[in-house]
Amino acid sequence: MAIRQLPPNLINRIAAGEVVERPASVVKELVENAIDAGASRIDVMANGGGLSLIRVSDDGSGMDRDDLVLAVERHATSKLKGDDLSHILTLGFRGEALPSIAAVARLTIMSRARGADRAYEIAVDGGRKGQLKPAAIGEGTRIEVRDLFYATPARLKFMKSERAETAAIADVVKRLALANPEIAFSLSTGDRATLRLEPCPSGLLDHGLARLGRILGEEFVTDALAVRAARGSLAVEGFAGLATLHRPNSLGQHLVVNGRPVRDKLLAGAVRGGYGDLVPNGRHPMLALFLTLPPDEVDVNVHPAKTELRFRDAQAVRALIVTALHEALGSAQHRATASLSQEALSRMTRPAGVSMPSRQAFGFADRAQAPLAPMPAPSAVTHVGADDDNAVAYPLGAARAQVHDTFIIAETENSLVIVDQHAAHERLVYERLKNAFANGGLSRQMLLIPEVVELDAEAAERLAGAAEELERLGLVVEAFGPSAVVVREVPALLGLGNIQGLVRDLADELAEGEGSLVVSEGLDHVLSTMACHGSVRAGRRLNATEMNALLRDMEETPFSGQCNHGRPTYVELKLSDIEKLFQRR
Repeated sequence: MAIRQLPPNLINRIAAGEVVERPASVVKELVENAIDAGASRIDVMANGGGLSLIRVSDDGSGMDRDDLVLAVERHATSKLKGDDLSHILTLGFRGEALPSIAAVARLTIMSRARGADRAYEIAVDGGRKGQLKPAAIGEGTRIEVRDLFYATPARLKFMKSERAETAAIADVVKRLALANPEIAFSLSTGDRATLRLEPCPSGLLDHGLARLGRILGEEFVTDALAVRAARGSLAVEGFAGLATLHRPNSLGQHLVVNGRPVRDKLLAGAVRGGYGDLVPNGRHPMLALFLTLPPDEVDVNVHPAKTELRFRDAQAVRALIVTALHEALGSAQHRATASLSQEALSRMTRPAGVSMPSRQAFGFADRAQAPLAPMPAPSAVTHVGADDDNAVAYPLGAARAQVHDTFIIAETENSLVIVDQHAAHERLVYERLKNAFANGGLSRQMLLIPEVVELDAEAAERLAGAAEELERLGLVVEAFGPSAVVVREVPALLGLGNIQGLVRDLADELAEGEGSLVVSEGLDHVLSTMACHGSVRAGRRLNATEMNALLRDMEETPFSGQCNHGRPTYVELKLSDIEKLFQRR
């Protein structure tokens, strides 16, 4: 078949497949244009999940008649000063969005340049451009996109439900609003206004938390920790939720680079590294971080959607975020999210109209005349005297009892604290081990019989290449043939640990190119396992001195609000909430 030049209209439709994936993609491109135009207010409306109508209005700089004609042509942009792609200061720069949208929908643009006495309108229907004509509009731009994908019916088959597409649009608007707190935003879906945000004064850490609460919820405001760090030309600031505030997906994570909201694997990995073992597997912390760096240190021209980035010094970026998060979370000491107590109380509260469980539910099916249950045996509850009433002034209060040799009940001035003794002590032991490693390093012990670990050739090569760094961390490995390594020395803290599993995990993590930090995190996992086996077990009776000593240690130890697996170590029930539970208020 002979090669032929594709017609411009077909080229635009092909290009639209990369830029315009769904209605939310259209909203993203149009709102970014409004931000680049210097708008102070942006209003978005979407009907039919954005497939029927998308309207974006702004009070930005607007366009004159010549710019309006060029705006719908491919690769026409006002955002690149010269031909330098290494110094991009705007969200858009490719000149693809408007012609791509116009190729698959009915597009109308009305605009009036700032200071101009006339406004103009242009329409493009499925790639066919109409004539420029006068319009009536104030300064700024209003863009309407109707019947999205009518020109490419096959794409319509892949759209989700109206509710799902509307939710995706809302997520895009919220992310752009969070990244640009100085701009007022509104979002309407159908006849209902779903979001309205007034501009926020400058100073993210001083004024930004209230606006974040409108997007991430008031629960985030209660449990947010300020984050701020800088290293050379890199800087990060924002807010991170307590480690016990987490969600089943990453929608609560907002990462912004030079004002651009992104979903980047490197940054997501840095967040995981910063929280480490503080969050359970499969759960995601909530946060909003703003990273700034020179524009020539980051490449945003990786994908047409511009949500993926490449950093010139990726390790420096990752290290800055990990360190900043670790310091912020460490400053919280033993704090746990306030929502834990509300969740506990809600589970204790039986909704009206719900009957008590049947006797069969308690195993009384064959004991119709079963006597009342006796009081707990002494082994179930250990009482502690209340001689030292001054101890209730401590944050976690004074121990009053141990229940089922597992839970410590403590009393503060205005609350009741329930502590899981094993989870709490596990974190304390783990932090002591990590501190010893950081201060003096881990001593090594030579294996009587070196252990050979079989791997694939690439994994063995990665480990052999990292041998020097591994040795500094207490693990001595050497290449052993083309697809294996031999382990000759291990950290003394490993004891009879699973050397095979550790080496294989390190090989997999090194494949992600995260270097020595991954190695140290692998050893942290070993320390965590040791702490789990070396801490106070559930089922062990503690005396009053031991219980109170545990509470005091928790108050002084970073991250003690959650165990090594990310589960909470204690729940605090406010006296006022308990009184409401018993209808005393």
